[in-house]
Amino acid sequence: MAIVAADIKKKFSTKSGSAGNSLTSDGPSSLGKYISTTEIADATLHALFDIVTGDENAASDVEYRCIFIHNAHASLTLQSTVVWLTAEVAGGADHAISVDATAASAIGSATAQAKEIADEDTAPASQTFSAPATKAAGLSLGDIPAGQCRAVWVRRTANDTGAVDADGVTINIAGDTAA
Repeated sequence: MAIVAADIKKKFSTKSGSAGNSLTSDGPSSLGKYISTTEIADATLHALFDIVTGDENAASDVEYRCIFIHNAHASLTLQSTVVWLTAEVAGGADHAISVDATAASAIGSATAQAKEIADEDTAPASQTFSAPATKAAGLSLGDIPAGQCRAVWVRRTANDTGAVDADGVTINIAGDTAA
């Protein structure tokens, strides 16, 4: 059976543990290294980033998170996978993404599956961020074999704007599949 949307998981990252897919995590702890067991709830406000405070907004604060795309299909490769952003709330923070240089790996790998950063204010080394707004302009994740994952970095930049309720963005993933 072909890969369906339910087979493509977005998960938090964790710096803890000694292998991927062995510990839970949350948005504030998603600072790279391993895939966690915790899926990111779609359409849940502040699942990945916390609320931008007034001081952070005035300072045009920049924060980073690492998430994983997990192909949970039992046997098929998610081919030519791309990631892009849509539905960014107007007047709020700006968001951008970057594909981690670490190759796709088995979700239980004991080797680091992504770079890691010291804290949310530290940019991951050698990452170039962009904000593709269509699938055609999306960033390539390459092929993600069954049971494997690939890391994506997300950057949020506050813009010293007025208060915005429900600020955020949607991260989209798509790829091809054999029948």
